[in-house]
Amino acid sequence: MIPVRGLEGRKVAVLGLGRSGLATARALEAGGAEPLLWDDSPEARGKAEAQGFAITDMTRERAFEGVSLLVTSPGIPHLYPAPHPVIARAVAAGVPVDNDIGLFFRSFATPDSFDQMPRVVCVTGSNGKSTTTALIHHILGEAGRPTQMAGNIGRGVLDLDPARDGEVVVLELSSYQTDLARALTPDVAVFTNLSPDHLDRHGGMGGYFAAKRRLFAEGGPDRAVIGVDEPEGRHLAGQLSVAPEDDRVIRISSGQKLDGFGWAVFARKGFLAEWRKGRQMASIDLRPMQGLPGAHNHQNACAAYAATRTLGLAPKQIEAALSSFAGLPHRSQLVGEKGGVRFVNDSKATNVDSAAKALQAFPKVRWIAGGLGKDGGIAALQPFLGSVVKAYLIGHSARDFALQIGTTDHEICETMERAVARAAEEAQAGEVVLLAPAAASFDQYPNFEKRGEDFTEKVRALLQGG
Repeated sequence: MIPVRGLEGRKVAVLGLGRSGLATARALEAGGAEPLLWDDSPEARGKAEAQGFAITDMTRERAFEGVSLLVTSPGIPHLYPAPHPVIARAVAAGVPVDNDIGLFFRSFATPDSFDQMPRVVCVTGSNGKSTTTALIHHILGEAGRPTQMAGNIGRGVLDLDPARDGEVVVLELSSYQTDLARALTPDVAVFTNLSPDHLDRHGGMGGYFAAKRRLFAEGGPDRAVIGVDEPEGRHLAGQLSVAPEDDRVIRISSGQKLDGFGWAVFARKGFLAEWRKGRQMASIDLRPMQGLPGAHNHQNACAAYAATRTLGLAPKQIEAALSSFAGLPHRSQLVGEKGGVRFVNDSKATNVDSAAKALQAFPKVRWIAGGLGKDGGIAALQPFLGSVVKAYLIGHSARDFALQIGTTDHEICETMERAVARAAEEAQAGEVVLLAPAAASFDQYPNFEKRGEDFTEKVRALLQGG
């Protein structure tokens, strides 16, 4: 646990008592503050009371008298589409609002405590940030560097162990987390890419980009790793650079050559290249790396390579670690292989953009898709269906999806069990049975993880069946 600094003896309200909220309450107590806890859910309040915390109703009049700060969980709206009533009450009373990320940056490390200062790497973006975060953490661990991983992946940031000399903490940060944090001072900040998501929460695409951009705004990190395959990334890289040859900004790309900048890392035709000041410094063949299939994962590899190079790792160290990366569960995860057919779990592909990237990673796909469709359905996937041999559609939106995929061969399967069985029965050597739903999971599963676990269980049972 990381005790929160600077709030000793003060009352701090905590709104939202999930994983991050309870960790925040413990960290506040450890730092000498008095946490006042509230959640709209009676079950969440009961869980907090069972852990010894007192509940304070922050919805009542004058609830914020004597309160120095409100710390809110990331999932609770603070502005759009409408602020939570407790947050609105705090703002009206002039009480500052923060989250656990802001508390982390004010509390993690002090310069006089270490011979070799710990470093913090933060990763944000629309797609690939979990894989990039885990990949950076994996590379550092394989190289023997002390490292911890947290944020939107793994542990909550205030549940981390106290900092050690020379340690690197790698944080995945969503737009919900960067939008509100009152302190954001990473040593290395990574922006993977941007595509429409959470627009109601941020008041549109501009607000969404602005929330991501905050990670680079507070004086700026020592190094910025920026994906430049979208206009927003190119704009951000340009704003952060003093000149094209400025090597404090490392531009990354999957598909375009970037040899005219101070520092760049890009992947083309399966090869990663590092260029610095007009010279190629390294090249890595990504094609054999089964944990990083497809152009989208090659972009993740470029981002992780760039971030770890700024931390002093050599190209050969990074290449060895990339080769041993197994991938994350539910994100282009190779579940198994039988008769030349691979089975890949990308249950995290819950929107059109991420499903398109998954489909482009393989030349011949037996595609399992469906669930609770999002606004617009999957009509926008039409240009990316060339690799699809056949689609096996499941869940609430199966029939709607069937109408939106044009002439692509398909079958309404309804359930995961039938979809896996039918795809496996019809698949030929060299093909991939891919779960990339392009939909939410809530019609049949509580979350995308459970959906991916069901796919994995069905596949492994099939593989073990001979």
